[in-house]
Amino acid sequence: MSLSPDTRQRIETLLQTHRVVLFMKGEPAAPQCGFSAKAVGILGDLGVEYAHVDVLSDAEIREGIKTYGDWPTIPQLYIGGELVGGSDIVEQMANSGELHAALGLPKPDRTPPRVNLTPSAVKMLRQALDDAGGEVVIQLQIDPRFRTRLQLAPRNPAAIVTEVDGIPLQFDLAGARRAEGLSIDWADDDRGRGLVIENPNAPAPVRALSPIDAEARTRVGSLTLVDVRPAEERALAAVPLPYLHLDEGIARIRELPTDTPLAFLCHHGNRSQEAAEHFRELGYREVYNVEGGIEAWAEAVDPSIPRY
Repeated sequence: MSLSPDTRQRIETLLQTHRVVLFMKGEPAAPQCGFSAKAVGILGDLGVEYAHVDVLSDAEIREGIKTYGDWPTIPQLYIGGELVGGSDIVEQMANSGELHAALGLPKPDRTPPRVNLTPSAVKMLRQALDDAGGEVVIQLQIDPRFRTRLQLAPRNPAAIVTEVDGIPLQFDLAGARRAEGLSIDWADDDRGRGLVIENPNAPAPVRALSPIDAEARTRVGSLTLVDVRPAEERALAAVPLPYLHLDEGIARIRELPTDTPLAFLCHHGNRSQEAAEHFRELGYREVYNVEGGIEAWAEAVDPSIPRY
């Protein structure tokens, strides 16, 4: 596919204006594919400021950027006008420290995390390693939501490995930092049968908040309300209280301290749940989703709010 001069100029203007640009599917607060979510998560872990382009809302850029960099897939990360690659390459560079160097960041902390294994967990994991045979380790992947996946895997020279009672535990860079103080037990009781993982670093889960409570707390200033709906939806129906929105992205909200109580609102509560989870991943410690969205707000709090 040929690249039109207008599209090339748009891309080059973006790359000249912003040092770091991520061409992705969706928005950082709501990625629309797993690969874009992975890239967003890595940049978020590094605390990097970057511009993003939602290729799903711009067909010319979506096809044009593939031709521009001769790279067939999305997402694509550019630093200083140069293509870095897609999510897999970004992940590899983050784990090796190359991405830190490219972004001018300090070398990453590769200190192995402290992990506690109970005797029963050691017994079960050692049995799994013995049964597998060969050069395998226990790999723990901890995603930004602190969901933990444990599996047998080959030893990765670029990974961070900690050994507990002879059990090798392997982590990627971000997972190692999330694993500090992790405890693993083997249960066969009222908790069920299997490995039980407790992570002291995991933020409190997103909590449901009724429209009545959201209205009361917003009114007295003990809660910051964020309406995640686009402007055209808010024009149809909006709460008559101060609130933030995402029309210009999340930068304004990210300026708030992480101990700021945040409550997210949408039409019915689905989009706001996703946004709330994203801010929980960013380290905000008190995050709520307004149950039922503005539809429930109109029903329970303020019937003058239009329904749509």
